[in-house]
Amino acid sequence: MSTPARKRLMRDFKRLQQDPPAGISGAPQENNIMLWNAVIFGPDDTPWDGGTFKLTLQFTEDYPNKPPTVRFVSRMFHPNIYADGSICLDILQNQWSPIYDVAAILTSIQSLLCDPNPNSPANSEAARMFSENKREYNRRVREIVEQSWTAD
Repeated sequence: MSTPARKRLMRDFKRLQQDPPAGISGAPQENNIMLWNAVIFGPDDTPWDGGTFKLTLQFTEDYPNKPPTVRFVSRMFHPNIYADGSICLDILQNQWSPIYDVAAILTSIQSLLCDPNPNSPANSEAARMFSENKREYNRRVREIVEQSWTAD
């Protein structure tokens, strides 16, 4: 059964394999093209450097007209990431557009790591620390990075 959403996801997957953006990988689960596992590597020369952060992307038959539900599986400490791993990011909510593909979504999330928006906090403690005590914030991020190496 091939729906427009599934065809589009196959195209996204092919593009991701042929021309993967730096520090990002993603693939549908073995028997379900609507559910993807992805990994974002922390960008070099940032407190996130060396981290490997796992995410899931859940698509609906409305894709690409509606964004997927994206969640971090890895534990995160970030102003725009909720405790349950969901992400506060405009392109996943009100700024969504069908031109975004999986690579664009993951790239946006990767750049959000280093460039948080403390004015729209999902984690108020992280947002406050990011604004008021950058050193302590970076130390907490390093802890998360180190946990990302051993976590399943």
